[in-house]
Amino acid sequence: MDYKQISFEMRLADTDADATAQMLLDKATEAARRAYAPYSRFRVGAAALLSDGTVVTGNNQENAAYPSGLCAERVTVFYANSRYPDTAITHLLIVAETDEGLLRQPVTPCGACRQVLIETEKRQASPIRIYLAGRDTVWCIASAAELMPLSFVPESLVNQ
Repeated sequence: MDYKQISFEMRLADTDADATAQMLLDKATEAARRAYAPYSRFRVGAAALLSDGTVVTGNNQENAAYPSGLCAERVTVFYANSRYPDTAITHLLIVAETDEGLLRQPVTPCGACRQVLIETEKRQASPIRIYLAGRDTVWCIASAAELMPLSFVPESLVNQ
């Protein structure tokens, strides 16, 4: 995988792409602070930029019965797809924090979130640039497909 590492010391504002990442970082951090995570105290926020310039955010929602909760990435993508079904997601930034603040290193999406991201790319026929942000490092990944090679895609359901 080809990761572009960006230093937070630059505050991500050196180029238009970095300005987009900075804006999404601010939105995702706000979303993480609103997460419902009373059990793990591990709050995740995500911010998606849509092709029309709309920004949507989401955060993780826990439940005492852990499997009943939902990750920030899926909350964000499902909201974007339900509210703006004909508008592609172009960028997604994910950040996580605990009571001590933002994690030093980026957190990666779980397998279920990766599957949803891959299918969203297929559905919209365009890649989603993904930023995984930590306090010290941001990874920029060109598409969700790079997060999960050999993934299960809609074409996998067809008997060949």
